Amino acid sequence: MSELNEEILQQAATQARGLAIDAIHACSSGHLGLPLGAAEIGAALFGHSLAVDPDDPDWINRDRFVLSAGHGSMFLYTWLHLLGYDLPMDEIRNFRVLHSKTPGHPEFGETPGVECTSGPLGQGVGNAVGMAISAKLAAATFNTEEHGIFDHHVVCLAGDGCLQEGVAAEAASLGGHLGLDNLIIIYDSNDVTLDAMADATQSESVTDRFAAYGFDVERIEDGHDLASLASALDRARANDNGKPKFLEVKTVIGKGIPEVAGTAAGHGEGGAKFAAEARAGLGLPEETFYVSEEVRSYFSARKVQLAEQRSAWNQVYEAWRGANPDKAALLTGGLAGEVPADLMDRVQTFPEDAKLATRAAGSQIINDLAAALPLLVSGSADLHGSTKNYLKEKGDFSRENRAGRNLLFGIREHAMGAIVNGFGYYGIFRASGATFAVFSDYMRPSVRLAALAGLPVFHVWTHDSVAVGEDGPTHQPVEITSALRLIPNLDVVRPADPEETAAAFVAAIQRTDGPTGLILSRQGVPNLNEIPVADRRAGVLRGGYVARREQGELELIILASGSELSIALAAADELGDTVRVLSMPCMERFDRQDDAYKAEVLPRKCKNRLAVEAGVTDLWHKYVGTDGVIVGINRFGLSAPGGTVMSELGISVENVVKQAALAGLKT
Repeated sequence: MSELNEEILQQAATQARGLAIDAIHACSSGHLGLPLGAAEIGAALFGHSLAVDPDDPDWINRDRFVLSAGHGSMFLYTWLHLLGYDLPMDEIRNFRVLHSKTPGHPEFGETPGVECTSGPLGQGVGNAVGMAISAKLAAATFNTEEHGIFDHHVVCLAGDGCLQEGVAAEAASLGGHLGLDNLIIIYDSNDVTLDAMADATQSESVTDRFAAYGFDVERIEDGHDLASLASALDRARANDNGKPKFLEVKTVIGKGIPEVAGTAAGHGEGGAKFAAEARAGLGLPEETFYVSEEVRSYFSARKVQLAEQRSAWNQVYEAWRGANPDKAALLTGGLAGEVPADLMDRVQTFPEDAKLATRAAGSQIINDLAAALPLLVSGSADLHGSTKNYLKEKGDFSRENRAGRNLLFGIREHAMGAIVNGFGYYGIFRASGATFAVFSDYMRPSVRLAALAGLPVFHVWTHDSVAVGEDGPTHQPVEITSALRLIPNLDVVRPADPEETAAAFVAAIQRTDGPTGLILSRQGVPNLNEIPVADRRAGVLRGGYVARREQGELELIILASGSELSIALAAADELGDTVRVLSMPCMERFDRQDDAYKAEVLPRKCKNRLAVEAGVTDLWHKYVGTDGVIVGINRFGLSAPGGTVMSELGISVENVVKQAALAGLKT
């Protein structure tokens, strides 16, 4: 923190408003309300409070600033530009232009200083909670009595819309419960949503709600008073009292454009048509995209001051590294996403007579991985006992135990997804969450954003089909696996037996450019010993492989995933030696293989193809063609024992053989 220069920072706030007006006017698209209304918040943060290094946006002990209200992206781009990040004025001019560093909503990896992909409201709050947990865990893992290399804060700017979203409520509730005193949420309280004034849809005291969550709360009546903002931020940063901080900051949305300020019309680009008048009213010159030399000079000096702070930290870090080479190596490896080359070998093989639910096999596997990967973190939405992903003897993360590697999310699936993403953005730990497959719909927006941002996180989704049984159709995810497969850059792996499950977990860990979902069974499945262990494990990594090769001329190919692979193998035994069976645990991985491999596994010349999976069928047509046969379930399930439901809905050896014959694929 620096001494507050109100005069120059007020000039910066005014000029930041001008930059936002000019950028949004230039592209005739965007959201003016937040950049104008929160300009003083930006000045207090970037000109006074935040500890960052613009020359090293990835510095591990930087404060993380999360713009949850991502529609206000020009707010963030403007202040990153002023503070000296690699975001030149040409990029501000190119707001929302193809391939610019200033896309319509912030995107992780596209813009220096952008900590997370935001836009869907409330997500950033969950991300911030995940980052704050990560920071506490990092401090517990790496700090020593002699050297503290992690002591930063996570600051999240959210609006009325963000805090109406359920994901924000879920995440904030958990953040308060965990006592994350390194978390500061700034509520841009402008009484406006998109359609109307906020009082049309909310009447509660948001501040009281956050106090009930366990936050220290403070209300700043004039959110355009720099001194009040700066002092509130100073207090929030200095108060390590075991409570996160919530600052309600009363602002005027669209401030600077009198025609729309303080109204719902100020939210979007509606005020852009008043650009010229607004600029004049703000006292800005006719020159567009204007920044004064005085403001430039202030932020140049601020950048030097921040570099000095970073230099002082570097000295602590170097002393820590010299005194703790093992910790230093672990941290370096975590940041690089390193995975032991022999990771697969560190996962046990299973007895030939094993008959385990793949969720149960997963329990053993994830604990093998936890022993090999000290930075692996596993969580569940109140279902560790069912999803079986608890890390034994690794402790629960809590107020009392900041080193615990199990995250107890409570019944908060959407927050779990957003918080796990926060771990992914933080970049040190490999985090996962778990729930039933049918409840993955509650977290789908977070999973989608993980895929968009390319985050190396994974989820364990169990109870994968109508074989769930007596819980009935509400809990039988007939459409879920296919729906998840439609998300670009999400790998969905549905293993067939314990050995395929081992490889599925390893595949999730090895992947560093996107998320993975593991679809695991509730019911026991046999170990498919007719397929060598090495073939099963290697085959999963390639997404699909030959599980049973035909003898003689190939007449029929049967494809299957998950527990239905055993059905396909048994059906092939009845249909004869000219049948090939493919295991297809991960369509996405298979589709990424080279053409030669795909043609070898799935020969084009063989048009007789049948797929079997206990779920909706449409996606399988890309492998079997329009004339192929798919044995699946295009309806909701039934309440009865799992085996009974599977048989009743045609997921059986007998029906596979029957359908192959009826279609004339094999007689």
